[in-house]
Amino acid sequence: MTRGAQKACPFGRKSSYNPGMPNLPPIDISAIPESQREAVLAVLRENNSLKQETTGLQTKTSELEVLVKRLEHLIAELKNATHGKRSEKLSEDERQLAFEDLEVAVAEVETQQAEQTSSEARPRKAARRNRGNLPAGLPRVERVVEPQSLNCPCGCGEMHRIGEDRTERLDIIPAQLRVIVTVRPKYACRSCAEGITQAPAPAHLIEGGLPTEGAIAHVLVSKFSDHLPLYRQSQILARSGIDIHRSTLADWVGTAAFHLSPVVDRLAEHLKKSGKLFMDETTVPVLDPGRGRTKTGYLWALARDDRGWGGDDPPGVVFTYAPGRAGQNAEQILQGFDGTLQLDGYAGYNRLTRPSRKGGAPISIAYCWAHARRKLKEVFDRDGSEIAAEGLRRIAEFYRIEGEIRGMGPGQRLSARQTRTAPLVAEFGEWLQSQRRRISSKSRLGEKLTYIHRQWSGLQTFPHDGRVEIDSNTVENLIRPIALTRKNALFAGHDEGGHAWGRIASLIATAKVNDVEPFAYHKATLEAIAAGNPANRID
Repeated sequence: MTRGAQKACPFGRKSSYNPGMPNLPPIDISAIPESQREAVLAVLRENNSLKQETTGLQTKTSELEVLVKRLEHLIAELKNATHGKRSEKLSEDERQLAFEDLEVAVAEVETQQAEQTSSEARPRKAARRNRGNLPAGLPRVERVVEPQSLNCPCGCGEMHRIGEDRTERLDIIPAQLRVIVTVRPKYACRSCAEGITQAPAPAHLIEGGLPTEGAIAHVLVSKFSDHLPLYRQSQILARSGIDIHRSTLADWVGTAAFHLSPVVDRLAEHLKKSGKLFMDETTVPVLDPGRGRTKTGYLWALARDDRGWGGDDPPGVVFTYAPGRAGQNAEQILQGFDGTLQLDGYAGYNRLTRPSRKGGAPISIAYCWAHARRKLKEVFDRDGSEIAAEGLRRIAEFYRIEGEIRGMGPGQRLSARQTRTAPLVAEFGEWLQSQRRRISSKSRLGEKLTYIHRQWSGLQTFPHDGRVEIDSNTVENLIRPIALTRKNALFAGHDEGGHAWGRIASLIATAKVNDVEPFAYHKATLEAIAAGNPANRID
């Protein structure tokens, strides 16, 4: 607005009125004609109301500025945890804990903001957050809230019900402990001394012991699914007045592991009948009593998951404990399996491909492109290598095609791979050899390219078999809970403890991957075993 185009004041002069800071001079009401006095008073009342409203808005603005600054700080921390420098990045577990705490803080800020605006007439917007769901099978406790009076205000009489509003909220009752009292009445004949009868005692997994099969299942799932060590479970029970020592809980776990062993063995037999499996291994610290410290054991994971190509066999995994990582352990575990094995580049598996392999014919190997990609990503993250970036771009094309054909049948996947992926893989091979000739094999990038070159034969398996996946991430995801249990439990107390760990973890992981609730499965299975389920009905 130009200087000469200022808006004219309605009173014929420039107004000093500021709606943000009203500052009218004192007015002598008696000097105002009576006919205009009421209108002036109304203006004064409106001015006072505006003053109060302005002060309130300024206060709210200040409070909102504080909230915005806090949210900006939380967002900055979240970005740093996710995209920060490599030296500052958190591990997967640490990052999840950081996310939890940040989300708690954000919820606190949102609640504070909602409380400050609750007096406003406009309805509050629901938080854009996953509120969870309430399954239909959960028990419902209805609480009917009636008005204080049902009499019509106009005196017509009692009002009639025309409808209702229902809201559902999740209520949690901490774990309830109870005692199952089994009563077996005795009956005798009044006419003779021989007619005495009594029902036989029900069979229990631990005869004469305290726990029901449900209690044992709870301990198993808490330890191997919820990663809660036995000594912590003992402390939780103590809060309810139940004094059960950790060693007693260990006895329960050992007994259950023994009885569940045939089930796991049968599961392994089922898996090894498949034409394609995944395999990987992860460390398990084991206490070495003679040396007073831990040694490194291994849980070998053998997994099947044919959902990527619509296979009929259900997914499953078996963890087998071994005291070392030697390839002969994999050879022993895979006795009876003849098919394609998908795995990482660990050299210990090479013996499986030789004619001298024990326990079956030579196995066809499919190596993991995720591991190959990871090698290039390490170089790119460190020095921004353009060669590594080009390799990553080429591999990303493979994954883009895989995302489009996931879930299709093996024939469709094979056709798409032969038409679209195979030429790209061949071009990658030519590019790989070209770069290896240019780059020293002793350089960091040269080492990574040599790693990919050594696995090149197995990396070309997936374009020629519609059942094979592009990587072994499936089995790596199944192994991840083992790391959480390992972190919380610190170590297994003995090699036998490692075997028990593997057996229970096998059934829990298989239940989860089949969308079966682990506690319900273990409770039903242990009850069936206690009742004498025959060995020929393990399936």
